[in-house]
Amino acid sequence: MATNRTYDQIKVGDTATRSRICTANDLFVFAHASGNINPLHLPNAQWQGESKNEGASAPFMWGATLISAVVGNVLPGPGTVYRDQTLKFHSKAKVDQVLDVTVTVKEKLPENRVRLETTVKLDDGTLVAEGEALVIAPTDVITYDPEKLPSLLMKRHQHFERLVSLAKQLPAIPTSVVCPDDSNSLGGTVLAAEAGLIVPILCGPAARIHAAAEKIGADISSFELIDCEDENESAARAVALVHEGRVRSVMKGHLHTDDLLRHVVKREGGLRTKRRISHAFVMDVPGRNTPVIISDAAINIAPDLVTKVDITQNAINVARSIGMEPPKVGILSALETVNPAIPSTIDAAVLSKMADRGQIKGGIVDGPLAMDNAIDLEAARTKGIESHVAGRAEVLIVPNLEAGNMVAKELTFVSHAETAGLVVGARVPVILTSRADSDRARLVSCALASLFDYFKTNGVAFNGEELKKAAE
Repeated sequence: MATNRTYDQIKVGDTATRSRICTANDLFVFAHASGNINPLHLPNAQWQGESKNEGASAPFMWGATLISAVVGNVLPGPGTVYRDQTLKFHSKAKVDQVLDVTVTVKEKLPENRVRLETTVKLDDGTLVAEGEALVIAPTDVITYDPEKLPSLLMKRHQHFERLVSLAKQLPAIPTSVVCPDDSNSLGGTVLAAEAGLIVPILCGPAARIHAAAEKIGADISSFELIDCEDENESAARAVALVHEGRVRSVMKGHLHTDDLLRHVVKREGGLRTKRRISHAFVMDVPGRNTPVIISDAAINIAPDLVTKVDITQNAINVARSIGMEPPKVGILSALETVNPAIPSTIDAAVLSKMADRGQIKGGIVDGPLAMDNAIDLEAARTKGIESHVAGRAEVLIVPNLEAGNMVAKELTFVSHAETAGLVVGARVPVILTSRADSDRARLVSCALASLFDYFKTNGVAFNGEELKKAAE
């Protein structure tokens, strides 16, 4: 329960400090509430200007609201009425920075008035704002339950919109599609082709594919269709097209994952490389400043340490292909300390050290981390974990398939995340989605495959600047 301090209880020199982490969601909520949609204050806003490379910063008035929160909740607290507030602004605050807000009683005046000194600082001591407030303090004790405040849900999926927009600027990637013979798989294929992301070659029973096209009213006459007897022959033919140099990605349609991957991993005629294949869920989670990548939650059931090395490297490559440079990788376990009784904590510590030694490249790796302190800065601070990854993880490496599946589905159904999927580690990216996934999930997965193909070829993520320079 929250309570206040009445005018009679307040003494000169009383002080209260509260800390707040600036999040991307804070900036979006403030933009909606205030109507201030200045792109300087919106993470990932699409705009051009000299200040763009500085990154989004919080509006100064957002920092001012933190002062009112301390005044209204703590000192004097509930029942306080504002009369005046002066402010001078000094420094910017950015996403993930911690702000310490302090209110100090300077003077008690007649008629229950209290003058307060107010400051906002970054946790390194940098002064963000300072000023004075004049308030009328409450005369009665007020308590209330802050948990009764209705929750606010931000639903946005701008990360996927950006990835699709980027991929549309690249030439469509030739893709063999295995058994697109139901509404979802064929609908997603048609959508991706119409968006200019893929040039599909359909491999599967022709009669069933035409029936699916008729059902959804799609014209597939411009697509090459290779008639195959069943799922086994369809998957084999789709993989063979890679060896023939006709496609640079493979897309799963209406068949079981095992029926496709059996041909991807076979020693003769498959798509194996020296690295173990793994699956990466790329998730657009409302409120997160970047997409969240979870691996492996679909292929490797109980990976050993050697397999986890490949899973981690594959996930880093996926993250880099969509512009995370360098990605922050959290190796998950049940807790954030090494415990010999929990093997996943030992694996996590070894993976972190291997990254330090350059055996895993391209990412900042830390672990073991529990889920809370991997993705929540406040949780990491509470437990005293200091690292570049804790509280900021963009890639989550799970201890086994069961854990990964649970994390991905919780983000989908509890946090309203959108999901796309890609198998990497093979000669070409494999677009792997659930048979129940929506057309949009397939569309974004095709965009991922295109961007990953570009990354494999060029060693850098595609950002659209190359095409602009060529046009100029």
